Amino acid sequence: MFAIDEKQLASFIDHTLLEATATKERIEQLCREAIDFGFHTVCVNPRWVPLVTERLHNTKVKVAGVVSLPLGADSTKIKVAQAEDAIFAGADEVDMVADLAAIIEDDWRYLSGQLQAVLKVCRSMRPAVVLKVIIESAALNREQKIFACQIPETCGVDFIKTSTGLHPAGGATIEDVKLIKETAPSCKVKAAGGIKTAKQAIEMLQAGAERIGTSSSVRIINELRMGQPK
Repeated sequence: MFAIDEKQLASFIDHTLLEATATKERIEQLCREAIDFGFHTVCVNPRWVPLVTERLHNTKVKVAGVVSLPLGADSTKIKVAQAEDAIFAGADEVDMVADLAAIIEDDWRYLSGQLQAVLKVCRSMRPAVVLKVIIESAALNREQKIFACQIPETCGVDFIKTSTGLHPAGGATIEDVKLIKETAPSCKVKAAGGIKTAKQAIEMLQAGAERIGTSSSVRIINELRMGQPK
């Protein structure tokens, strides 16, 4: 049996909902669950940050907005604008999706400039805001993962977040968590994508992740309460 209870595990979980079709009712349910279970953060698309901030006011639950972009767009300006909107609406954290094509092409200057631009606006608007860069690790080989981790380490990003699980290749792996910790020791690690059981969540924490990002938060905690992971 793992030496962790549901309250301890819940405090490491970012309760995530990124579906574009999310409704106000579903977002409000997400906030209620976060408060009831004691999750660390509610992580949503920027359009929902104002509502989540309102619902979680005067609670211990943090709010995170995901900075993404339309495919093929000039992403730096869009990501900076989305980060500004999220922080202005009250977000405590910003999750920025790294440009996958730039990673694959080893475009250090572009990625560094993009990260620095978002980091600058975050720190100027709210110095204590946490910036997490999302790297779709499932789509990358080992050399590309190392390259992708070195940039946020150099820029001073707070967290590196593994695959969201949206990529067909899958989500977070223990090997990714360990590689990030080795490559970017100054950054904390958030393991995300494909984590659907308490056993998987605990294994990620044991591998060195500081947090877990999942849309299966309630299922994971209920499983742990029933004493299933062994």
